[in-house]
Amino acid sequence: MVVNLARTTASTELLKQVFQNIDAQSCPRLFNFHMHTVYSDGRLQPSALMEQAIAIGLKGLAITDHHGIIGYQAALAWLEDWKWNNPGASTPYLWSGVEINASLLDIEVHILAYAFTPDHPSIKPYLQRRPTTGQEYQASNVIAAIHEAGGLAVLAHPARYKRSLFDLIPAASEKGIDGVETFYAYNNPNPWKPSVVESEQVQKLADEYFLFNTCGTDTHGLSLLQRL
Repeated sequence: MVVNLARTTASTELLKQVFQNIDAQSCPRLFNFHMHTVYSDGRLQPSALMEQAIAIGLKGLAITDHHGIIGYQAALAWLEDWKWNNPGASTPYLWSGVEINASLLDIEVHILAYAFTPDHPSIKPYLQRRPTTGQEYQASNVIAAIHEAGGLAVLAHPARYKRSLFDLIPAASEKGIDGVETFYAYNNPNPWKPSVVESEQVQKLADEYFLFNTCGTDTHGLSLLQRL
């Protein structure tokens, strides 16, 4: 456990450095922090996802299946194998990730967890392939569990909920969220590019509340360069 936590601390610190420099051009060809595999509601096998990540030239990524890390674990095993067979090749950094349903201001939101220790007891309830209920479903408890497991918590697509991002981001910040998914394509444009108005609004609030900006395609289909 100690070794794991030491590794997680290094990986979390690295991720913080990356998040500090994320801008509208970071996704989808340099970094991508939101994608799904066949192990939740995506269409990509973890191996195919990693092949694409390498072909695109991603520097870093996180697989964020809903309430599970089987896809991440399979991708990590594939990546280790690929590195072994391709010594000296530049490879993307793969952080642990998961997307968790939570209650914030009495509506359901999605919280992305990154760089946590996958076998830490606090994160276990959120890796059971289904949403939690009761106290575990409250945003403050989700965020606390992510932090206890050494990870970072990010509010996914803040402009996609039943309540305004102007309410949700301050509330999430109050509960200890680390960042917001600032650069997100709300209307699924092709080619992928962040929605200008929403991204500006989210970024302004991120600055105001000292939160990290992140970006992701929220890929559910067969291309890491598109959402669907």
